[in-house]
Amino acid sequence: MIEKKIKYKKSIIIGIINNSKIEYFDELKSLAKTANIIVDKIFIQKLYFPHPRTFIRSGKIEYIKNYINLNNIDTVLFDNELSPTQVKNLEIIFQCKILSRTKLILDIFSKRAKTSYAITQVELAQYQYLLPHLTHMWTHLERQKGGIGLRGPGEAEIETDKRIIRNRINFLQKKLKTIDKQKSTQRNNRKNMIRVAIVGYTNVGKSTLMNILTKSNIFAENKLFATVDTTVRKIVIYNYSFLLTDTVGFIRKLPTQLIKSFKSTLDEVREADILLHVVDISDNNFEEHIKVVDKTLFEIEAVNKPKILVFNKIDKCIFNNKIKLNNSLYEQKWEDTYIAKKFYPSVFISAYTKENITLLKNILFLNAKNIKLN
Repeated sequence: MIEKKIKYKKSIIIGIINNSKIEYFDELKSLAKTANIIVDKIFIQKLYFPHPRTFIRSGKIEYIKNYINLNNIDTVLFDNELSPTQVKNLEIIFQCKILSRTKLILDIFSKRAKTSYAITQVELAQYQYLLPHLTHMWTHLERQKGGIGLRGPGEAEIETDKRIIRNRINFLQKKLKTIDKQKSTQRNNRKNMIRVAIVGYTNVGKSTLMNILTKSNIFAENKLFATVDTTVRKIVIYNYSFLLTDTVGFIRKLPTQLIKSFKSTLDEVREADILLHVVDISDNNFEEHIKVVDKTLFEIEAVNKPKILVFNKIDKCIFNNKIKLNNSLYEQKWEDTYIAKKFYPSVFISAYTKENITLLKNILFLNAKNIKLN
């Protein structure tokens, strides 16, 4: 795995604002926390277009450079994707590690993947990301593989590195192709069961809900991408058997490399009979998160599946017997709120307190009954 054992001590976030929201940088800060990176400060510059060589302007660079030197900053995080030239120039100027949002997410997946299948998927995504971003920093790669004819006279080291990476990508793709065939066979053998995929933005409580519904013990933590491994469990509701799949969480700007390498995982979503779209209703940005998930479902051709909106964490929205949504108080039942009318069908639950879990099971049963009848 690439850079799996790197540990960062202290970091700052740099971002530009045009159409972006301040909340995006808070999300990047949460991603950093998941990667055990401490964010010391967030620097923002108003720009419509990033500088082609350094991303931000020279005046801001000097200010940030002084802050880095005075506060022993180890890593600089960017919410945007950076070109190899920008990374190279910024590392020379700041004399510290530069990480884009995509690279940070890939590093998190690298640390969180536990099964051999997930580790292979993440490694493939890392190499696919690395190849077009290859710079002089990676000239050590030719030492990882020997053999006659590996490098001809006059061949540049960078070309040798690219060849090694391409060979590794081909190997990983063949390995995943073999596993994908096995997974496809397994899915075909489950056609007599109702298949339910739990999808949603990262850290909305999907694994906790999976544990409640299936009485299992899947790892769950209050961090972004606490789990990246796919888990399948069987449950029985009345006289129907269900197979529940806990899928990887979605997020804004989910790297395309991960979407491609997690093909088999996303096939579980594509071939599901029902989608449980879990939403953290206590998050002020939950409606935007719904749009991000729907966009990803569209990209993987799963948007037209029967779907139930599961609004989770209602226990965090009750204050003095009133419902608090987006800083507004409502003296009414969840079923009477604008959310229930806007997002239908929906159910309001708390996986933490187990409130309305029985109602969710009943809704699943009724949907399964309709599927069987059709």
